[in-house]
Amino acid sequence: MRRGEALLRRHRGPARLLFAVAALVTGTIWLWSSSFVGLLGTYRVQDFVVNELWRTADSNGWRASSSPRTYWHPPPTESESNGYLRVRCNGGLTQQRSAICNAVVVARIMNATLVLPELDTNSFWHDESGFIDIYDVPHFIKTLKYDVRIVMSVPKTTGRGKTKRLTAYKIKPPRDAPVTWYRTTALEKIRKHGAIYLTPFSHRLAEEIDDPELQRLRCRVNYHALQFKSNIMKTSSDIANKLHSEGHFMSIHLRFELDMLAYAGCIDIFTPEEQEILLRYREEHFRNKTLVPPDRRFIGKCPLTPEEVGLTLRAMGFGNTTRIYLASGKLFGGKRFMKPFKAMFPRLENHSIVGSGKPEENTRGLAGSAVDYMVCLLSDIFIPTYDGPSNFANNLMGHRLYYGFRTTITPNRKTLAPIFMDRAEGHASRFQERVRQVMFNTHFGAPHKRIHPVSFYTNSWPECFCQTKARNLADRCPPDNVNDVLESK
Repeated sequence: MRRGEALLRRHRGPARLLFAVAALVTGTIWLWSSSFVGLLGTYRVQDFVVNELWRTADSNGWRASSSPRTYWHPPPTESESNGYLRVRCNGGLTQQRSAICNAVVVARIMNATLVLPELDTNSFWHDESGFIDIYDVPHFIKTLKYDVRIVMSVPKTTGRGKTKRLTAYKIKPPRDAPVTWYRTTALEKIRKHGAIYLTPFSHRLAEEIDDPELQRLRCRVNYHALQFKSNIMKTSSDIANKLHSEGHFMSIHLRFELDMLAYAGCIDIFTPEEQEILLRYREEHFRNKTLVPPDRRFIGKCPLTPEEVGLTLRAMGFGNTTRIYLASGKLFGGKRFMKPFKAMFPRLENHSIVGSGKPEENTRGLAGSAVDYMVCLLSDIFIPTYDGPSNFANNLMGHRLYYGFRTTITPNRKTLAPIFMDRAEGHASRFQERVRQVMFNTHFGAPHKRIHPVSFYTNSWPECFCQTKARNLADRCPPDNVNDVLESK
């Protein structure tokens, strides 16, 4: 058990000893599981060839399918509807995307008419983009025509000789509200007022729902109905095609921006001036909580630094000719953090470099994030450096799983942290071997069980997948075309 001994070695003090023991237990479980090559698609390190990662993961006979498998009644007509549902989706691109999926499911639960969701882009992105500027609205409505009734706005009503728009009753839903809340409290309000306005609407529906058909509806919205506008799709496709013209390429979501570092409490590697900026940002934007930066790093709560990403890739066997697309905001700390990464992997690209070279609206703000999302989806390998609830990386992992089990390399930050800390202290013996032991014991994007607290949007297996030769009737594949299935029902 050399791996466990290495993790225990050189960590001084009771706190580190406790974490090392936990790492030993985790390592034992990982090593035991790595001897099997089955549903989880894990690989034994001694048998692994890194070039295999450029291919899609082993599906084991599974494929994506979000078509209903039981009776699915049509959405209500105008006269049958319980009222109009408005929502305001806040946060970044993928947080809003999850909220839109939840809004469709809530409208279905309440037998309500959904008003085209609003995107709160101004507070986060400081631009005026709305749903109609980012997504293909006709495609969205058409794709979901058998699921929910969607209108562009709340209708006008006439009373006492005057015509005015129906006022929606404003409600702040509970975080992760259960389906029962919408079938009782929210339903009562929408019937009483004719329209309700749910704001904010980020994380306002429980992720785990007992009804698999409602979970499949989430997938129909996320992976079929939510299509970016043609200009965004063209820019993304052009970039991906240009990168693919020279062979394989990987994409990395380098989460090393001011907001994330301040949120995570990871300030110990920065200058005193930079630490002051991070602490001030944290105080202004996040709940007051005492954090010890070295401890945060040791337990894997900090995003990987650019250098740590590079060292991990080199340890896995990726060479300096590997072409990498970087999806990230403005990196905090300046060029000094990127310098060692660029020295290891000089072929770095982003949407500004690989594009036409001309400033385009498609690569700014929310639209720019949409381009990054699509290029990462189309890349051969995707690597997130930090994963959190409903963020860019988590949603992309789920989309790549649905899109054909495309390879995703997810660094286990908690297990890697003591290895990097040893190296920083001058103890680099067996560094690459230890990193490989961690990195090659994973599923790489193959179908695998969702375990709490993993988000449904990160892994929609098995609800949104079916098996071509299924033993279980519930896992059998319906016809491919979702609309054909719904129309037949």
